[in-house]
Amino acid sequence: MSKSAVARPLEYGAPISLEQARGVMAAAEAEALANDWPMVIAIVDSGGHLVMLHSFDHAQHGSVVIAQEKARCAVNFKRPTKAIEEAVAQGGLNLRMLATPGAVPLEGGVPLIADGKIVGAIGVSGMRSNQDGQVAEAGAKAL
Repeated sequence: MSKSAVARPLEYGAPISLEQARGVMAAAEAEALANDWPMVIAIVDSGGHLVMLHSFDHAQHGSVVIAQEKARCAVNFKRPTKAIEEAVAQGGLNLRMLATPGAVPLEGGVPLIADGKIVGAIGVSGMRSNQDGQVAEAGAKAL
C-alpha cells in the first residue's frame, strides 16, 4: 500500500465554541426528549475539558460521570467509544483495551468534527449503550 493510500488520522482543531456546543446540546436534548429518555449529556472541547453538561430530571446519578468520561475518551482516542466497545466484545488481544487508562468500552461517546478537525466530543449516558449512541450521534450531526 502506498503512503498516499494510508488515511491520515484526524487532527485536533481549536476548541469547540460555546455557540457550537449549544447547537450540539440542543440537538442531543431534542433526540432524548423525543424518546422520553432521562439522559446526561456532556460536551468537552478538543482538550477534553468540560464545556457543557445537562443532567435531565430523573437521570441516574452515575451517568453524570459516565457521560463526561465517554466524551473524554472519544476526544482523546479520536474515535467513537462504540469502536472500543466492539473491540472488547471481540475478545482475545482486544481485551488489552480494558487496561488502557481512559478507554471507555461503552457506546455513547462521539468526536465532534468541524472543518475536518476534532473540536471536541459529546458523551451521553442514561439508557442502553445503543440509545446513548443514538442521542450522541444526533448531537454530533448538528455541528
